[in-house]
Amino acid sequence: MTRPMEEMMKIGCMLESFAIDLKLAVARAAALGCTGIQAYAVDGELAPQNMNDAIIREWLDRVKSHGMVFSAICGDLSATPEAVGHGFENRDANPVLVEKSKRILDLAKKLECNVVTTHIGTVPVEENETKKIMREACRELALYADSIGSYFAVETGPEMAVVLRDFLDSLGAKGVRVNYDPANLVMVVADDPVAGVHTLRDYIVHTHAKDGIQVSANPLKWQELPLGQGGVKWDEYLKALHAVGFDGYLTIERECGDTPEADIKMAANFLRERLTALAL
Repeated sequence: MTRPMEEMMKIGCMLESFAIDLKLAVARAAALGCTGIQAYAVDGELAPQNMNDAIIREWLDRVKSHGMVFSAICGDLSATPEAVGHGFENRDANPVLVEKSKRILDLAKKLECNVVTTHIGTVPVEENETKKIMREACRELALYADSIGSYFAVETGPEMAVVLRDFLDSLGAKGVRVNYDPANLVMVVADDPVAGVHTLRDYIVHTHAKDGIQVSANPLKWQELPLGQGGVKWDEYLKALHAVGFDGYLTIERECGDTPEADIKMAANFLRERLTALAL
């Protein structure tokens, strides 16, 4: 028997969304009733090269003392110089990016977290050299993630859900999964995030709670909005997650706004209200 939504889906938030010191953001997230947090480990304070065993223990103690866990670690290297603003599309750059991604997976494991989220670039619809290059890198990461019991979770949005599903099916390993962001599907490719849940049901291990609209397709422009004010049909979306048995985090990601903490609080309250109202 499927459990009620509010028992299955948990509410988390991105520490960086608070736009304050990360340690202070942990306390703020707990005060808003979040039970999970996600943080970037690409560079800065939580990057693998800046974390030793003592610092890792401090972070675990800090998070646990507030009754929370790391829902995911963000390992998105798409903005690094090696990735040239894309992802795993450059065969010459991929060895460095893959090794960095493995180290972030290792760090996440030490932080008692088995999900690292990322962007891999835009998966081409047709089979071509770029798709082959991306597949080689992702297969290596899938096998590595499998070997340590973790998931390297690709964020939805650059391509339609069905294209991503076909790509993941072709990897031959399950270590690369999906960080489902419904707003990205709406804003970037005008895909249906409700139908996309069913398309990617076997791969979803983490989600971002975000909303927005596509302003124009050519040139591509979008606008992020508070939850419930964009193009995501939240009731239908949450029902779809429930129907496929998703048992994980709805992690609030707020990428704009002048009052981020107030926006995160509003989003958390919105999610609680919808989960309670839709309980089956």
